[in-house]
Amino acid sequence: MWRSTFVLLLFAASALAQERPTAYQALRIVGTQLNRDFVNHVISVTGQDGNPQPETWKILLDDPKARGGVREVEVGNGRIVSERTPTRESIQGSLGAVVDTSKLNLDSSGAYTVAQQTAASSHVTFSTVDYALRVDPRGNPIWQLTLHRAGGEPGGIIEIGANHGTITRTEGLFRGTDQVASNDEPTAPDGDENEDDDDGDTNIVKAGIKHAFYQVRDDVKRGFYKVRRSFVDFFQDK
Repeated sequence: MWRSTFVLLLFAASALAQERPTAYQALRIVGTQLNRDFVNHVISVTGQDGNPQPETWKILLDDPKARGGVREVEVGNGRIVSERTPTRESIQGSLGAVVDTSKLNLDSSGAYTVAQQTAASSHVTFSTVDYALRVDPRGNPIWQLTLHRAGGEPGGIIEIGANHGTITRTEGLFRGTDQVASNDEPTAPDGDENEDDDDGDTNIVKAGIKHAFYQVRDDVKRGFYKVRRSFVDFFQDK
């Protein structure tokens, strides 16, 4: 009897996790329950312990009418669960440029799929994901997914362009070496500009890591159309 109960509890927990809102859905809740124009003033969208989606999303908004000019909204279970207006000093490290939502083509569910594919290709397993949607230094929206293993140990970091689905950076994957690539042209990993100064074994290892990274990046790019989802279309399609 207890085994049947345990299985049912696991099933219920799994179903609940699947029903948790994606980032797009959380933004829609903000737009419909609070202020429609707020979706055009998003600074960041973050969520922790996603399995695959987090229980709640924190959305930081640029709001000149709020104290400090910013508003933080927390969304969970299909509704706004909290709202506050922190001072800019208290969240200084979280501030950034406003996300151009017209460039958003990757929901958190799609970002999770990309992370799964990338981690599997790097022979890395993970249990939960921390999400962060912000803009990069070039003003493009980017997802940063931090992977955690079952015991809580770090499993790696993956950065994905939310516009075109390009993997721009990984850390802790592909033999633990940090790889960086431009959205436009491949860029050598840090330190590879002077490969001639390294011994042959090191060059072979670096070449293998680079090849694996670029191969996965290209595979993900080809499959991007399967998970591509325009936020503008999503928000208008009610």
